[in-house]
Amino acid sequence: MPEQIEKEPTEPQETVQIDVISAARMEEMTSMEKIHFILDGVREGKVVILESGLSPEEESKLIEVTMTEISPDGFSGIDIETHPRPAAKPNFINKLFGEEEKKLTVIGPANQIQTLHKDSELISALVSTK
Repeated sequence: MPEQIEKEPTEPQETVQIDVISAARMEEMTSMEKIHFILDGVREGKVVILESGLSPEEESKLIEVTMTEISPDGFSGIDIETHPRPAAKPNFINKLFGEEEKKLTVIGPANQIQTLHKDSELISALVSTK
């Protein structure tokens, strides 16, 4: 009979949940529903990735609402990166045909996400556990 080797108990590994939200799901929501949906996830320590990103107005409102909810003993705010960053002047042809530039937005707790690198083809981030 083989000898059984007892493993030493290991500490549970901390994890970070990443939610990837489809464009179809976000289209069903109003701007404020999107903002609250995102902030609820981030407050729980999740990283939220939006397939379709947010409009510039929604991004501004998200930041505005976040700033009102930051507290020294609780919520530390968000870190937000959009890829690719929309051009200052949208392409006339795309506007004419109703096409928007595709973008991806990554949102997470400010105290857990550190952007390491960002360029036109890549967002690289380090996500730590608390």
